[in-house]
Amino acid sequence: MSTLPHGGAVELSIAPRAATDADDDGPDELLGGSGTGPTGRPRRHVPEPALLDQHGPARVLAMCNQKGGVGKTTSTINLGAALTEFGRRVLLVDFDPQGALSVGLGIPAHQLDRTIYNVLIERSVDIHDVVLRTGVENMDLLPSNIDLSAAEVQLVSEVGREHALLRTLRPVLDAYDYVLVDCQPSLGLLTVNALAAADGVLIPLECEFFSLRGVALLIDTIDKVRERLNPKLEITGILATMFDPRTLHSREVMARVVEAFKDTVFDTVINRTVRFPETTVAGEPITTWAPRSAGAKAYRQLAREVIAR
Repeated sequence: MSTLPHGGAVELSIAPRAATDADDDGPDELLGGSGTGPTGRPRRHVPEPALLDQHGPARVLAMCNQKGGVGKTTSTINLGAALTEFGRRVLLVDFDPQGALSVGLGIPAHQLDRTIYNVLIERSVDIHDVVLRTGVENMDLLPSNIDLSAAEVQLVSEVGREHALLRTLRPVLDAYDYVLVDCQPSLGLLTVNALAAADGVLIPLECEFFSLRGVALLIDTIDKVRERLNPKLEITGILATMFDPRTLHSREVMARVVEAFKDTVFDTVINRTVRFPETTVAGEPITTWAPRSAGAKAYRQLAREVIAR
């Protein structure tokens, strides 16, 4: 398992440059095969995922970064969908009061009577009654909406408040192979709950000048949770997102990310593409909306790497 370098903030000495969006899919050679990938290093061999003859217990991964707009929700949806293509059963947990994960799967979160908030706070509510089927076979959703914002206040007085999410998930862990928790963009009590329940942390990191500034704080939080609440917590990997291979700025940031975090950085890189906003409107993952697109191929490659790790 790769480990992350600790101690001290990560600095970037890159002059800000204007960035442009890629209009459509990038070349396939950025996503797989042999040779040097967009990380600037040779791709590591990733074995074909083994077939499963039974499901569970689930590996819980927290999709975490306190900076907003880095692709956490997009990556949660699309990684989950890609994992199902390799025969895995997946539960997505919307742990953000904004409910973006639920909306991104076509669920009208604001209209739901029961969400993860009710399972967390009301002992009488069974998680099995709140989990919803999605349009992707073998991928379920534990939805959220603005009600969850009250949970952070209500949990403060609870005994073992940092383990509320773990208690909530425990009854369903044997039914899934992966549980992906989409965290809110903060390092508050909800995010600490996600880290306390997780086996690993996947950090989406935008290929942009300011993206590394808060990572040292996130890593410090992960270290504290590992030390005080969850000794098994590991950093599964760092996923470079919103990469635009046409700009020098993106390539320079990528080089600094790989230099700082080394093998912890996934070989898979998620390019900027107009496809991802389209999938949000469609309410489905890119693997079904545009299955032959470069974005879909990238998330399938990421799923292979996650399974291998």
